[in-house]
Amino acid sequence: MEIPYAVKPRPDTGLYNAKLGIWLFLASEVMLFGGLFSSYILLRVGADLWPHGMLNIPIGTFNTFVLIASSVTVVMSWASLKLGKLDAFKKYMALTILCALGFLSVKSFEYHAKFTHYDVWFKDAATAEKYFKDAYGEEKGVEAARKLFVERFHLQNTKATYDANQVQIGGHIEGDPLCTTLKKLLAAKKETIQFTPDAPFGTHDHPKPIEVKLSDVIRLSSYVPSHSTYFAIYFTITALHGLHVLGGAIVLTYFLLTADKWWKKNPEQLANRVEVGGLFWHFVDLVWIFLFPVLYLL
Repeated sequence: MEIPYAVKPRPDTGLYNAKLGIWLFLASEVMLFGGLFSSYILLRVGADLWPHGMLNIPIGTFNTFVLIASSVTVVMSWASLKLGKLDAFKKYMALTILCALGFLSVKSFEYHAKFTHYDVWFKDAATAEKYFKDAYGEEKGVEAARKLFVERFHLQNTKATYDANQVQIGGHIEGDPLCTTLKKLLAAKKETIQFTPDAPFGTHDHPKPIEVKLSDVIRLSSYVPSHSTYFAIYFTITALHGLHVLGGAIVLTYFLLTADKWWKKNPEQLANRVEVGGLFWHFVDLVWIFLFPVLYLL
């Protein structure tokens, strides 16, 4: 028994079954990501301080262009089927899948960079500035501390007041131990860590590695979700989006691998499948186009 409207559109809606189904599914996806974006807005508006410049904008821009290019190639793959060009379909679909894998590879690079980058919170401002002087020299130490603080929270007041929860030095721990916490270091009976602070944005300073006493530290965290509300949001939304990219890539790969069989059996149904997969792929790209400015630029 043949399922009706699996290939030809219904006369009342003008849609075949799969296309109607994907639109209903995308409506639920809009509600999912809409809820996450709404939560982000509420949390950011209610925060006294919000980090700025914590993500790599050139890398995010590159990934944006990769996804935009994949939207073009997936349309070209569908158009090739409608024109009866199976070889062209395979070429454009392979390019789409390569773009998806490229996006995920770049994202994994970003994630690794965050997992091995640390913030050290000091017990008070005077202690933090002492370490800044060790890293930058006596003259630049306090200036660098204030500059980094202002840049981190996007403040205009360069004389912003520090407190114990705000005095942070971002940088790298020797050996980059993954997800090291202060608790683990103390349990291992460590007394100091070798730390190389970041330089303020737009400068060519090269801070010296410094020995940080753990007795002067109240918190130590890599840039993982537990670091802050900002990174909790970043990893939640981008990881969910990454799963959508991976899922879409798997489906498109299936279309590519089974194209010959479906082309012989029912070319129109193959084209319909690719169109439905393409609609999902456009949604994934659109979500990233919103994510990029919200997380990277604003």
